[in-house]
Amino acid sequence: MTKNLSFAAFDVETANPKYGSICSIGVAIVRNGERVSTQQWLCRPPEPVSAFAPRNIGIHKITPSMVADQPSFGQRWQEIRSVIGDLPVVAHNAQFDMGAVHQACGHSRVPVPTWVYGCTKVWAKRQLLLEKYQLKTVAHALEVRLDNHHDAGADATAAADIAIRLAQLGGADDLPGLARATRTQLGHLSPAGKRDCR
Repeated sequence: MTKNLSFAAFDVETANPKYGSICSIGVAIVRNGERVSTQQWLCRPPEPVSAFAPRNIGIHKITPSMVADQPSFGQRWQEIRSVIGDLPVVAHNAQFDMGAVHQACGHSRVPVPTWVYGCTKVWAKRQLLLEKYQLKTVAHALEVRLDNHHDAGADATAAADIAIRLAQLGGADDLPGLARATRTQLGHLSPAGKRDCR
């Protein structure tokens, strides 16, 4: 039923509470309803927001020394965009990830991508009756494996598998079909700003 379901699941981790302080990115590629690859990158956060906060380090375990010799976000960005290509994007709590990308691109003076995107948190709220809708809660409810939560690659992988399960539940063949099944609208990110999936 999901043979036309193709997208890039996306997750970022940030160095501090500033959305643009991206220090890690994960991308999981789904083609024709099957997850085919996952990649994860470390990067130095954009200079204006590059300080690491102890609370964030405690969450994702990424330290300044781990990214000191890594390319900056701006230097990494073209590689990540080429992996995603023209696929639509999916994230769990996508308003955070898309806001982070928009701000990080601005700080780094690189073009903001033009993406159509969906949010597994928004969709889960329409399809599942749960007390909470955090990534780990939704993953558990759908029997999706989530290893090493707050590793960007692991979280992107879980978001990909959650989206596939939600599409199966909704009888959806692609992302627009999943949006229709959940009575939601896909979001849109562009240099002009973003419109959230809702």
